[in-house]
Amino acid sequence: MTIHGDMIIGHRIERGAAAEVRSADPARGIQLDPGFGTAAPDQLAVACALAEQAFDAYRAVSLERRARFLETIADRILDIGPLLIERASQESGLPLARLEGERGRTMNQLRLFAKVVRDGHFLEATLDSALPQRTPPRPDLRMRKIPLGPVAVFGASNFPLAFSVAGGDTASALAAGCPVVVKAHNAHLGTSELVAKAVQKAAIECGMPEGVFSMVIGEGKQIGQDLVNHPAIQAVGFTGSRQGGLALVRSANSRPVPIPVYAEMSSINPVFLLPGALAADGAKLASSFVDSLTLGVGQFCTNPGLVIALAGPQLDAFRAATVEALQAKTAGTMLTAGIHQAYVDAIGRRSGLEGVELVAHGGAEGEGCAAQAALYQCDAATYLANPALEEEIFGPTSVIIACRGEAELLAVTRHLEGQLTATVHATDADHGIAAALLPLLERKVGRILFNGFPTGVEVAHAMVHGGPFPATADSRSTSVGATAIERFLRPVCYQDVPAGLLPEALRDENPLKLARMVDGRLTVGS
Repeated sequence: MTIHGDMIIGHRIERGAAAEVRSADPARGIQLDPGFGTAAPDQLAVACALAEQAFDAYRAVSLERRARFLETIADRILDIGPLLIERASQESGLPLARLEGERGRTMNQLRLFAKVVRDGHFLEATLDSALPQRTPPRPDLRMRKIPLGPVAVFGASNFPLAFSVAGGDTASALAAGCPVVVKAHNAHLGTSELVAKAVQKAAIECGMPEGVFSMVIGEGKQIGQDLVNHPAIQAVGFTGSRQGGLALVRSANSRPVPIPVYAEMSSINPVFLLPGALAADGAKLASSFVDSLTLGVGQFCTNPGLVIALAGPQLDAFRAATVEALQAKTAGTMLTAGIHQAYVDAIGRRSGLEGVELVAHGGAEGEGCAAQAALYQCDAATYLANPALEEEIFGPTSVIIACRGEAELLAVTRHLEGQLTATVHATDADHGIAAALLPLLERKVGRILFNGFPTGVEVAHAMVHGGPFPATADSRSTSVGATAIERFLRPVCYQDVPAGLLPEALRDENPLKLARMVDGRLTVGS
């Protein structure tokens, strides 16, 4: 497979007719070949129109065929071979081993959603029998969930595979029965083309209607706004900055018919170090914290950007061990020149805040887009008084907040914005304060974890990768895990519909063998 600088529009491969853009190698600071044509307005309109035309045909495809389509996408991505990993590394600065793991995650997501489709639970088929003798009589009522319609997906900068062209948003939307139009991220255009061609190949091979998948390329904000504003698009999946996510939300809400935007945006993921845990092994905690902080040069949405603990000798010892571990970490290459410059600027602003002390830098700065880690500290009063400390800095930096007692620690917790995660390190001796923390954290975050670090997000049925604003635009959703499919579905009730016209999921004979709620009782496969 060769990279030509192409877009995918339905079953066609086209070069964008507008301006030319290139991705770059952030480690060497050079632009990469080939150039990519960006979508002209009419090309974007065709992609959206094809998605609209494909919708009814695609949502009518059997669950088994839909599941096989998702599995075939995973197989065709694997077929690309080493070229995909090499190009993704060249465009992102990420190491080959990390990207091989991310490719595995991408395929696992697709295969998980194939299982979700096959078992059919996502349809939530529910039947309430007619009660003609009741006063007043109850009609026959049946409910299932159906897909919303074509979905716009925006590739993320920090995961060129798992949150990109065939990532979790695309996989869950296709699983729901929604055609997808992807806007490729300009940081990894070659990677995006390779994956998009694999998806297209799978769609043709599986006999999917043309328009079930397209990928367009664009420069600047306009193409994103145009995509969200197109009347064919019925929902949006986005991972990126708060500024970018809110701009899409505003556009979606300004449409004549508003649509949902599922935007994952901003999180600093507080880590609580309770006294028993610090006393038990503060040095080990420090080492693990620094490893999590600097993983992927801090470019994870679950990066631990805040540490909250009680002031005292145990926190002092943890801080000293953290400084030692951080100074041993060499600078790493960030994803793009723009991300690197934003990190440098944000670190500069933080260093100038009154009451905030820089306690450690990472190792010597490297070339190109290399970034040093930075660790700060302040007291709780400073944190509570300074909104700038709540802002996410995308990169390897964190702040230690020293609290004078449990009451102040709980006050800091109440002050937190919405987050993707919160981590609590605790021993049995800490269960009293942990019990006080938990109900506060439930209101603030989407995932609470104990005695670990948040930079691993398992792809599983129970995973929640979401949270209250500004972590996401809609706290009722997750972008990772089986329930991510729910973002792209809505319920429909069928009242007294003739048996021959009912969808298969709601027929008395249950031909799909689904688990269903029938008259308030769960029935399995019958």
